[in-house]
Amino acid sequence: MLSYKYHLLLPLCLLASYLGLSGTPNIVFVFSDDHATQAISAYGGHLAKVAPTPNLDRIAKQGMRFNRCMVTNSICGPSRATILTGKYSHLNGFYKNEATKFDGSQQTFPKLMQKAGYQTAIIGKWHLASKPTGFDHWEVLPGQGSYYNPDFITSNGRHRETGYVSEIITDKAKKWLSSQRDKRKPFILMVQHKAPHRAWDPAPKYLTLFDDIKIPEPSTLFDDYGNRGTAAKNQDMTISKTMTLGRDLKVKEHDDTGNLGWAFKRMNPEQRAKWDAAYQPKNNAFMKANLKGKELISWKYQRYIKDYLRCIRSVDDSVGELRECLLANNLNENTVFIYSSDQGFYLGEHGWFDKRFMYDESYRTPLLVDWPGVTQTGRVNNDLVSNLDFAQTFLDMAGAPLPKDMQGASLVPLLKGKKPKNWRKYHYYHYYEYPGWHMVHRHEGVYDGRYKLMNFYDLDEWELYDMQSDPLEMKNHFGRPAYAEITKRLSKELTNLRKQFQVPENIKQDITDVNMHYHSEEIRKRGVARKKAHEAKDRN
Repeated sequence: MLSYKYHLLLPLCLLASYLGLSGTPNIVFVFSDDHATQAISAYGGHLAKVAPTPNLDRIAKQGMRFNRCMVTNSICGPSRATILTGKYSHLNGFYKNEATKFDGSQQTFPKLMQKAGYQTAIIGKWHLASKPTGFDHWEVLPGQGSYYNPDFITSNGRHRETGYVSEIITDKAKKWLSSQRDKRKPFILMVQHKAPHRAWDPAPKYLTLFDDIKIPEPSTLFDDYGNRGTAAKNQDMTISKTMTLGRDLKVKEHDDTGNLGWAFKRMNPEQRAKWDAAYQPKNNAFMKANLKGKELISWKYQRYIKDYLRCIRSVDDSVGELRECLLANNLNENTVFIYSSDQGFYLGEHGWFDKRFMYDESYRTPLLVDWPGVTQTGRVNNDLVSNLDFAQTFLDMAGAPLPKDMQGASLVPLLKGKKPKNWRKYHYYHYYEYPGWHMVHRHEGVYDGRYKLMNFYDLDEWELYDMQSDPLEMKNHFGRPAYAEITKRLSKELTNLRKQFQVPENIKQDITDVNMHYHSEEIRKRGVARKKAHEAKDRN
């Protein structure tokens, strides 16, 4: 016969099991594309007051905000490959977006979590060319995906859906949480948004958001790249010259090559009518103004940043809806909710958009984590963490073994408020995609949380920045006597990190051969031709 004491304990045990308090929390990982920390109001910055993100901020208020989450390679596909494998690009084989397929046969954290008893799901942007592996459920966008009426690929093939991509991805994730998952198992759900990737096409309901305000300009919008090297001067990612009136700024229906813009190809008549009603009056006023010089750049910035922030509003809505869904399904108490992006982005800083450089705006990515009952509310972490750490963090949360060949470190101790004594003091970075989109030269570097040393090895140029005295990275200190000891220390650590992370000595030449693939060469030619056209126009 069961004792009276056992009868009292049994309901408590069942409740604990129901809430999942046995040490195997669920994980919802919301991941966006090109979301800069300066566009999340929890991080402060000049956009916080005019474009708040209340749902994202709530994660930070209830959990932990990481201020120094650095990426290993600031570009979409390689960042995703690093997260899946816990390895740098040179080991997981995915260096660059163009002409590359992710090797899905290799070890990834979703496969290991499956072995640990978790069900795994991914919904949204994949951008790794090959089909997802290690997922019990997957519905992904082909390539970059489309904002309007997007296609999705599943194990059953490809189909098109009607609506706006951020809303569709959110609805699919909510459906999986509510009715499609195996409720007997813990899970990790990866919700991966296309937004706010170029060309920043807002949802119909937000087409006129911010129309009545002027967004503050970054102080470096008109940067002339003085005291910087060749790479900063010769890139092809400026708002002034690279950003088009067609695809990017939506003044014209066609891009510079005469092709119909991506959004227009997908819209149905109702969507197109709302689009025209929102943009045509603004476009007419712009054409009538006939702006030139800095006035034109400022107008371009306003159109760009408002569209970007309109896309962010949909992402913030998604976060709120997913949190509500967890609550409605009694999952909120034992679900870790994580938000991040594949890298940061330039929102007019240095006159740029896009990413790739090791400068702060694209090197640093948001990371917000709410782990109920584990992470204290409102915590802020300033340690050097990385997307390299995500795989081991997920596995550690799941109680799964941590593979020795993964190169990051679990963030679980930090989330519990206990910093390991051997936590990293330096972070290694390496960007490879040149020649290619935006013509950013290859470089590697090391960062210690204050000083940053960058090596543009094809140019034989070095740059050194002091993020304390010069947070906007406007002055290269490399070669200055006052920074000789700092340069020596960081150079030594760069060598040590290359050895630690098994960076091959011949990596530069190997990637040169890969980058000369036909597609990248065509991109390079188009970029060079566009730059020559800009220069000729400037001379005239």
